[in-house]
Amino acid sequence: MTDTTHVEKGHPQGLYWLFAAEMWERFCYYGMRALLLLYLVQSLAMGDNMGFAVYGAYTALVYVMPVIGGRIADGILGSRLAVLFGGILMAIGEFIIVGGTEMLLFWGMAVIVVGNGLFKPNISTMVGKLYPDGDPRKDSGFTIFYIGINLGALLATTVCAEVGNIYGARYGFALAGFGMLLGILIFQLGSRHYAHVSAPPSPDTLHRPKFGPLSPFTAVVVGCLALIPVLYFLLRNTDIAGYVLIAITILVVGSLILRGIKDGKVQLDKMFGFIILMIFNVVFWACFEQ
Repeated sequence: MTDTTHVEKGHPQGLYWLFAAEMWERFCYYGMRALLLLYLVQSLAMGDNMGFAVYGAYTALVYVMPVIGGRIADGILGSRLAVLFGGILMAIGEFIIVGGTEMLLFWGMAVIVVGNGLFKPNISTMVGKLYPDGDPRKDSGFTIFYIGINLGALLATTVCAEVGNIYGARYGFALAGFGMLLGILIFQLGSRHYAHVSAPPSPDTLHRPKFGPLSPFTAVVVGCLALIPVLYFLLRNTDIAGYVLIAITILVVGSLILRGIKDGKVQLDKMFGFIILMIFNVVFWACFEQ
């Protein structure tokens, strides 16, 4: 069902459902982060240096995983399933952390990293697809969407942090998890408004065996679950995580340049422009996270 309501005047109704879903996802993510460093240093007694190293590795992996999550959505799942699966994983990760042990914290963070990689890039893509090419409302639509991001972050850093300070970090993590569950519910309730822009690229073959007995959908689920222990290892070994992140950066930049060379000079110039913007973006977020 296409979302035709309020197309001529105002914005597609799907925007407001995605606004609310993203707001609660950001509440989940930033609520957990508001408590994470103090939890590492004080509750788990890791020490400042180790705490900052784990926090930095976690944050970096969170920003890298959307590269993979976007490819999964574009090639296999479609945006809606990727966002739904990612949100479920993020909620599960929060509730794993509530267990209160160091081991469960790292497992929970690993699950959240995978979930964020599926959720974060694809819900933004869905917002863009609500509008036809050249639609002048798109810019203001993204402005509204980003207000939701900021509201979620603001609520998280006040409510979750306060709950964590008064009752203990585990309660703050649990609250973040319930926020994610609310975001998933809102996303599902509004799905009819963006079903036309978020379907899998090959829905007829999504659940048919393709990789031996595995369907593309099952293969994605298995692959994501297999990635969790890898991320657990990297979070536990932050020095190795740094080298892996450098390798991924080189791989991504190299693939962009090769794609530009293959598609011609105009596309190559666009790729170089994108790489420059990406560098500025990395510098901005690196400064922002200090």
